[in-house]
Parts: sequence; structure tokens; C-alpha cells
Amino acid sequence: MNNNYKIKIKSKANALQFRKSLVVLGSMVKKNIKNQYRRSVLGIFWTVLNPLLNMLVMWFVFDKIFGRTSSDLFYPVYILSGTITFNFMRGATTQSLPCMVYNYDLLTKTRVPYAVFPLSQNLSAMVNLGFSVIALIILMLACIPQGVQFHWTMLMMAVPWFPSLFLFSLGMSFALCSVYVRFRDIKHFYDVFLTLWMYATPIFYSLSSLKLGPTAGMIMKLNPMLYYVQYVRELLMGTVPSWQTHAICYGVGILSFLIGFTIFRLSRKKFILYI
Repeated sequence: MNNNYKIKIKSKANALQFRKSLVVLGSMVKKNIKNQYRRSVLGIFWTVLNPLLNMLVMWFVFDKIFGRTSSDLFYPVYILSGTITFNFMRGATTQSLPCMVYNYDLLTKTRVPYAVFPLSQNLSAMVNLGFSVIALIILMLACIPQGVQFHWTMLMMAVPWFPSLFLFSLGMSFALCSVYVRFRDIKHFYDVFLTLWMYATPIFYSLSSLKLGPTAGMIMKLNPMLYYVQYVRELLMGTVPSWQTHAICYGVGILSFLIGFTIFRLSRKKFILYI
């Protein structure tokens, strides 16, 4: 009886802790979204306008000035689909990078699992991605006269495409926020690395248009964002990606999550010492 009673008490405590964590997680996501566009006139509508405006700038520069490279998708749709994919990863990881340091008060004053903090940043980025997809749909509707079509495969953006991308970004977020606690300089290095990573990802150019040697081609194929971007573009063209593409996206996503969470779990006991 005593053992059963202890088990019941422990399970109730765990359930209460879980509900408390969900409440904190929800409030943090709302706070993150509100803080993004605080005091702006259009507010959350910027999550739709921002990707559209950035797409227009890139379309003007790379199409009208430099001359665009060939692509199977209508070029503005090609740019925007790549941009929103890469921006989700960039937004999730850059916001997660300092999240343990910025939430020092919550770390010390509440008994909330540390994983809530990077997870909340990734969920906030997910909300932004949802609005960016709305921007993509608006663009596609406007471009129907240019031959843009909607396909049922676009439904696969929710599942299975997004969960694999989410796992990849969340794993990176766990690793980055763990390292940032001890090495604050990583933020500056990561900003530079993201710029390089963006240009190494076929967002505004097609991979087939590049004249790459065997070594450079192999390096480009090691870029995980290449496959996430190609995946979503295949869906927009009405093509179901191959099982190899699925395997790569989920393999990279799961591996990133396992490595990142392991680093986070091994480092979390020393967070308070370095913050």
C-alpha cells in the first residue's frame, strides 16, 4: 500500500509539473510573438508582409538586375518557398541561442524544465512559418495568370515535411543555447555562419545552374537545408518526394535532435554556474 501510495503521489506531482510546463510554454510563445511587433501599427500582419516584401526585393535584384537562373517553379514562388524554409530555421535557432541567459530569473525562481525555453522559441518560429505560408498562398493566387497551380501535395507541407524540419531546428537550438551559456562569442560567429549558409543554399538560384566540380558538388550536397528546400518545392510542383529524400530529411532531423538534446542534457546542470 505504501509503495502504491507513493507511486500515485509521484504521478500526480509529475502530471501537475507537466501542466505547469505547458502553461509556461504557452505564455512564452505568446510573449515572443507579441514582442516581435510591439508598438508597430500593423502588428502581427508583418509576419505575412515581411516575407512578401523580402521576396520582392530578391526577385527584383536577381531577376531584373542580374537575370534569374532557370527553375521549374515561377520565380517569385521559387524564391519565397526557399526563403520561408530557411528563415524558419534561422529564426528558431538565433532566438534560441541566448534563451537560457535571457531567462535567468525564470531558471532560478521557478521549477520549469529547462527544455521549455528553446522549445518555446521553436514554437514561436512555427507560428511565424504558418503566417509565411499564408503569404506564399497569397502570392500563388496572385500568380495564377502566370501559370501557377495548386496541387494536393501542398498538404504534405504539414506532414511529413514540417516535423522533420522542426526536429532539425530544435536539435540545433538545444546545442546552440547550451554552448552560448559558456561561450557568448558564438553568437557573432553564428551570425556570420548563417550568412554563408544562406548563400550556400539554393534559395534564389538553382543548383543545376552552378558549374561545380566534384569536390564542391559533394560539399553542397552535405548542406541539410538543401533537402528541406528541395522537398517543399517538389510539393509545390505537385511531385511527391522520393523515399530517399524522406529518409535524408528525417534522418538529419532525428540525428540533429538526438545530438542537440544530449548536449543540452549533459550541460544543463552547470547552466546556473555560468549564467
